[in-house]
Amino acid sequence: MNGSSNNNNNNLVPPHHHQSSLPTTPTAQQQRFDATASTRPLSRRGSPATSSSSVPSEEQNRFAGAKLEDFQGKIYELCKDQNGCRFLQKKLEEPDRQQLHLIFDEVQPHFVELMTEPFGNYLCQKLIEHCDDSQRDILVDTVAPDLLKISLNMHGTRAVQRFIEFLSTSQQIHAVTVALNPNVVTLIKDLNGNHVIQKCLHRLSAEHKQFIYDAVSEHCIQVATHRHGCCVLQRCIDYASEAQKNQLVKVITWHALPLVQDPFGNYVVQYVLDLGDIAYTDTLVRCFLEHVCDLSVQKFSSNVIEKCIRVAEPDTRRLMVTELLNETNIEKLLRDSFANYVVQTCLEYADQDQRVQLVEYIRPLLPSIRSTPYGKRIHSKIQREQPQQGGAGSNGGRQRGVRQHQSLGSLRYGSNSSSFGYQNGEGSLAAFGLPLIGNSSDPLYPYP
Repeated sequence: MNGSSNNNNNNLVPPHHHQSSLPTTPTAQQQRFDATASTRPLSRRGSPATSSSSVPSEEQNRFAGAKLEDFQGKIYELCKDQNGCRFLQKKLEEPDRQQLHLIFDEVQPHFVELMTEPFGNYLCQKLIEHCDDSQRDILVDTVAPDLLKISLNMHGTRAVQRFIEFLSTSQQIHAVTVALNPNVVTLIKDLNGNHVIQKCLHRLSAEHKQFIYDAVSEHCIQVATHRHGCCVLQRCIDYASEAQKNQLVKVITWHALPLVQDPFGNYVVQYVLDLGDIAYTDTLVRCFLEHVCDLSVQKFSSNVIEKCIRVAEPDTRRLMVTELLNETNIEKLLRDSFANYVVQTCLEYADQDQRVQLVEYIRPLLPSIRSTPYGKRIHSKIQREQPQQGGAGSNGGRQRGVRQHQSLGSLRYGSNSSSFGYQNGEGSLAAFGLPLIGNSSDPLYPYP
């Protein structure tokens, strides 16, 4: 596991720094965090710390040409001072191993505290990088009991991520994963802690990170319906082995109905659809059959239904469109601010015979909806494509368009999870008004 960091961390104490993180998404919903966005770091004297470009202060001159031996017995105090921390980092980069041993001996008893300290955490990161395996064993044993507390801290999370990058023995990896294992969901849902889990996904082997996949599978709804959790779950898919990907997709498919109706969970379902694997997508799309109309009139699930119509296999798409081909439902769908987009998508992607039937149902309703923005679009679409009916191909040569979906960043986060039928993230789903389908022996899941 020992290796160079993905981030350039040579100068580890800039006056301003940001949270390191792996790329996240459903929609590129990475949450970057500026740890010092609102305050400048303070020196030990309580005044704003000066930047490296400022005129050297008396405090900085104190370390010019100084030897580490001059500060023996006071190294712990230097770790919490901006200039002192920089001085110590430079000494760690020198080839003299005796200096490293001197710093290690004085810092190790205070390592947990320093990992969460604004300046000390940078010294900890540098020490983790330069110490040998035996010293790193000692550091792992020192921090393991407090790993959760450190990971949840805005300074500590960076030091823990650095630790994970430089784990070099199986004993070290085992100690860290055992410490993290009981708290996976807590870390995933935390602004700082989720980056530690993402670093594990990125750096650890499939065997060593299996504990994350087991926890996410057990608490799928709780994780997928959280603003940070939905991003981490997607990263789980990105870094999964084939068996782990099957494990996650199966549990996401199992809970597909409640997830598509959630402001965050729907992005997890869309991410699986975007994988482009027929074994996954067709199975997932078929979960929504018999619920297409209900899901089309809901804000978040309507986006998913549109995507299903676009990516579904031809036979499955026909089944979905068939549910919409109902004279009693079509007017309600056309007048709905979400479902009308689903109808427009059907006009673009349905087989020609289904499209003709859909147009026949819509045409008598056009005068009553023509004054609405979506009514104008539907009227224009029908009129523009009418001459192409009966043309070559099942779609009559129509050009398919894609609705601009709402990005995660534009969502309003004021909703409480209980309003979506959850109890502490999981539990009753009755508020959705839709059943949870599937069972342990259901042939719905063809993959292992």
